[in-house]
Amino acid sequence: MDIVVRHVEASDADQWAALYAGYRAFYRLAPDASAVSTTWSWIIDGRWDLEGLVAVDGDHLVGLANLRWFARPSMGRVGLYLDDLFTALPARGSGVGGALLREAARLAADRDAQVVRWITAEDNATARRLYDGVAAATDWVTYDMVPASGMPLS
Repeated sequence: MDIVVRHVEASDADQWAALYAGYRAFYRLAPDASAVSTTWSWIIDGRWDLEGLVAVDGDHLVGLANLRWFARPSMGRVGLYLDDLFTALPARGSGVGGALLREAARLAADRDAQVVRWITAEDNATARRLYDGVAAATDWVTYDMVPASGMPLS
């Protein structure tokens, strides 16, 4: 496999949508064409400082990473948040995930970011083997709350 990582282009829309639908399915999210198209529009428009990377093998997209910049007020610096990382099933184990992470690290260094940060499911053992080789797991606990209600998101 000859993997090239680059920013998404408008012509990637259909292949990207298929990959992102695969990502959502992996995390047992119900199929939702609206969520996929909304996320695509945010990436293409650059809204929310969201950037999309894709891993390409020939003419085929084999992986994606969605990234966004965030302020770190306590440090007076910025960070790069990896929202989504996904490799197509036939390309797993071929270095796609690592290539996408290396490009995220390069982009972060280019903008003098302090950290590249992401979360993953605790039981995502395959991805965690990769992540443990390139990053440190933190002691921080993540919480989700429903807006305006002050109640836990379940």
